[in-house]
Amino acid sequence: MKSVEQQLSRYKSVHFNKKNIQTHFVGIPLIIWAVTLLMSLSSIDVSLAGFTLSLTAAKVFFSIALLYYFKLHWRLAIGMVLYILPNIYLAEQFASMDNAYLLAISIFVIGWIIQFIGHYFEKAKPAFVDDLSQFLIGPFFLMAEVYFAFGWEKTLNNTITPLARDRRRELEADKRKLTN
Repeated sequence: MKSVEQQLSRYKSVHFNKKNIQTHFVGIPLIIWAVTLLMSLSSIDVSLAGFTLSLTAAKVFFSIALLYYFKLHWRLAIGMVLYILPNIYLAEQFASMDNAYLLAISIFVIGWIIQFIGHYFEKAKPAFVDDLSQFLIGPFFLMAEVYFAFGWEKTLNNTITPLARDRRRELEADKRKLTN
């Protein structure tokens, strides 16, 4: 398993442009909420010892994702819990709405349009193009950026930024080789 420094520096290597990062603070939450809504459209009731729990694919998926986040960096994972729980709650509120799937698909498409606008400004392809695990790292990266903005996790920020710059230089050198 890659370390938090490896994952975040890889993601950050194509996220230095402020406009790109700003679009990600809109696009990623929209995409996550849309996916959460889609995964909340059906549920299974599970009863154990007189207690009934309504399970959705969203609850299962995000439980697994949170385990991964805690393994990467427990302090950032706490922030992710504070983001994911209301996300699931809101998605479940909308899941009973008529045509909720159309709302989810629309929000999903809008989120991706915003993402690609950001990468236009960055002039770099999205991180997931080369590594699908970066789909999970996008939201985690945004949480790290929030922590960094508050002055938290300075050591992590100081570790990943030079690694990301080095990786970006490598990516740009590879791109120049392809165009020559």
